Amino acid sequence: MSINKRVVNDFDLESIKDFRDLLAQYEDSGGFMAKKLGEAYKIVRDMYVNRDEYTIFLSFPADVVATGLRGVLRSMVKNKMVDIIVTTCGSLDHDLARSFKDYYHGEFYVDDRYLKEHNIHRLGNVFIPIENYGIIIEEKMRVFLDTLYKEGFKSIGMYKLIEYLGKFIGKEDSLLYWAYRNKIPVIVPGPYDGAVGYQIWIFQQFHKDFKIDLFEDETLISNYVYDAKKAGAIIIGGGISKHHLLWWNQFRGGLDIAIQITTGVEFDGSLTGARLSEAVTWGKVSMTGREVSVWGEATVILPLLIKALLEEFYKM
Repeated sequence: MSINKRVVNDFDLESIKDFRDLLAQYEDSGGFMAKKLGEAYKIVRDMYVNRDEYTIFLSFPADVVATGLRGVLRSMVKNKMVDIIVTTCGSLDHDLARSFKDYYHGEFYVDDRYLKEHNIHRLGNVFIPIENYGIIIEEKMRVFLDTLYKEGFKSIGMYKLIEYLGKFIGKEDSLLYWAYRNKIPVIVPGPYDGAVGYQIWIFQQFHKDFKIDLFEDETLISNYVYDAKKAGAIIIGGGISKHHLLWWNQFRGGLDIAIQITTGVEFDGSLTGARLSEAVTWGKVSMTGREVSVWGEATVILPLLIKALLEEFYKM
């Protein structure tokens, strides 16, 4: 290999006018994750320069929807920055719950038994009163599913149910509402691993002719994959969301552009921590594709990245 003679440059804070300038200086600074984030912005920017050519996939886990990062994801969907979403049932849970109830600032290091005694769930350093999660989800899902069933839906794709759920929520602070409004499908490959899915299961116990047809979801995502001129991905975290996105894109020869933000490490062989370059060996990122893995916490990293894109391409 040849030695790179590119010079490491210092940040010049006085010259930074906006988030684009900041990320350009990140990339120019040489080390360490600042450079990676700058590189991520550089390649993901190309998707938006050539937006008409790219089908853009977004994946994320549920936990970030329990935080203020929900607002960043909502902005991405509201401004049609992505074409299709892959996530988990918990994302439905938190978006539904937070559309009607509040979550609260908490701490990582607390007496969890004390919280349990006072009916408070802890998600990292977010506190969730029990009535603001399971109880409100049960209440709203019963009304929603009853309505759906009475309207004649007996067999329905999960993505279609989620679309109608977004319509049912009907609030502009909801991520699912904007997905419904902008016709951006939300794929949940593990739909029963959460409170919304549990309520669907409970409902089916009393309505045996009601079915979720997951084959419809797989057909839909396959259509997005095969119809894409070029495919790009913004991957937050890992797990089933990341894998399902990557899995389907192998069938078109791999992603053309992909970035991921993760705190996982690759040394345990986990998918969450695997570098995107590993996906090249599986055909999930193409041999000529560009990919960057940024190790960092998404609630810090993603707002910087998306704000810079909104400034440049959406004049925000």
